[in-house]
Amino acid sequence: MSNNNEKTKLVHWADQCADKIIRERGDLDLYTCASGITPSGTVHIGNFREIISVDLVVRALRSRGKNVRFIYSWDDYDVFRKVPKNMPEQETLEQHLRFPITLVPDTTGRDSSYARHHEVDVESQLPRVGIHPEYLYQSERYRANMYTEGMKIALQNRNRLKEILNRYRDDAHKMSDDEEYWPTAAFCCKCNKDTTEMVEYDGEYELTYKCTSCGHEEKADLRTSKEIKLGWRVDWPMRWQYEKTLFEPAGKDHHSQGGSFDTARLVAKEIYNWEAPVSFRYDFIGTKGLPGKMSSSSGNVISLPDVLNVYQPEIARYMFAGTRPNTEFSISFDLDVIKTYEDYDKTERIAYGVDKAKNDDVYAKERRIYELSQVEEMPETMPYQVVGGFRHLCNLLQTNSGDIEAVINTLGDIKPEQLERFKTRCKCAWYWITQCAPEDFRFALKNPDSPDYKKADISETETKCLQQICEILPELDTIEEKPLSQKLYDIAQNAGIEPKALFTATYQALIGKDQGPRLASFMKVIGKERLEKILKTYC
Repeated sequence: MSNNNEKTKLVHWADQCADKIIRERGDLDLYTCASGITPSGTVHIGNFREIISVDLVVRALRSRGKNVRFIYSWDDYDVFRKVPKNMPEQETLEQHLRFPITLVPDTTGRDSSYARHHEVDVESQLPRVGIHPEYLYQSERYRANMYTEGMKIALQNRNRLKEILNRYRDDAHKMSDDEEYWPTAAFCCKCNKDTTEMVEYDGEYELTYKCTSCGHEEKADLRTSKEIKLGWRVDWPMRWQYEKTLFEPAGKDHHSQGGSFDTARLVAKEIYNWEAPVSFRYDFIGTKGLPGKMSSSSGNVISLPDVLNVYQPEIARYMFAGTRPNTEFSISFDLDVIKTYEDYDKTERIAYGVDKAKNDDVYAKERRIYELSQVEEMPETMPYQVVGGFRHLCNLLQTNSGDIEAVINTLGDIKPEQLERFKTRCKCAWYWITQCAPEDFRFALKNPDSPDYKKADISETETKCLQQICEILPELDTIEEKPLSQKLYDIAQNAGIEPKALFTATYQALIGKDQGPRLASFMKVIGKERLEKILKTYC
């Protein structure tokens, strides 16, 4: 590999992380990268940051010719602790508190369990953004006794584990010398609740527990019983060793000084003889300009489908690929949506050489961000961009009442291979306009044929100006925007009114608002026929 290629490879943080993994772990036949979450409720866009961060590093490793296993663990053998507000039949769910979430019913009736409901919501959406992990279901793995030896090692080393867990704790939170520590928990085999206490361990495979809810006492065999599991602080490093995990990021809460990752690192090394995976801390994600309709759809939580309603998949990826994981940022649903789209389009033009980057380093970085933002491969033909950008596309859509085919017909120069992605952008733009955009951004062209059509309440002088605008419409198709704008100014000046008054009257006549898109450009978008139809009602 040449120095130039190596430099290009490492301009992005994902490539830098991949390089670190290879340097620290060596040249291996397989690199396992991991992510995971408890499906205790709607998986929100903050959780998605971990998934896509791993995906970006996985892609970086694969681009260096490495064989990578990307695993995503559903911790669906965790405890159901709280009923979320956005699920139906709250009383039924309350009756299953303290159960493993895999045994909680899906009260929507859609899936086999509460856990599976939330898993399906994610698994069905990730392919839309080009993410295809191997899913591991921890309820299945524990109940199939796959972790028997890992649990046995933990139980045989529970005093050492107690010392490790105390190592980062202050005196107020340390377990006392006479306090008995158990690394395991049990879901009672009679009532399914985790309200159990460990009673006795025989040093090999037999573990006795008692349920404080129903009173049942059970001698469980780690090799055959289905109800025993490790507490998460031991479970996490045990699985690192079991899966041979080499990379897994974690949120800044887990990566705090002396936090759960530091503890897990010690457990992995000292109990399971495994080096903790290469990792980094990722920060939180905020939302900006959130519409009420969107938030209520998922219980005040923004999910990936919510984001994909507004942002085409490549741009959803771009927001994460273009931001270092340890940097906090907000996903916007207000007017900043326009800026996000136009920033992406600028990166796209640089990647295809349409716009020139400041220097080679900027080009290499922007192109790599663009490559990693793609759902699949970078298209051979640059995707279609409307002249005037995303804002102008929104104007075209509103002028045509959301009719995407009508917009395409007005453009006329889209290639067949560009159509699918452009239509996706139009659908996202129209959703944003109708569901999220500020009211003063939205407009609808008046239709004189509509039964509720009303003429604008304007002065006699302004009405005469509209009549003069009618007289210049025959040359609309041939006149450039700047001369057209000058003609509008001339009409106002000759009538003895301010140009702003003319513009306001024209907007009122066309869309029933005091302002709108730049008027000369807007008139050309509307076209001669529709303008004549509206303005002739004032003649």
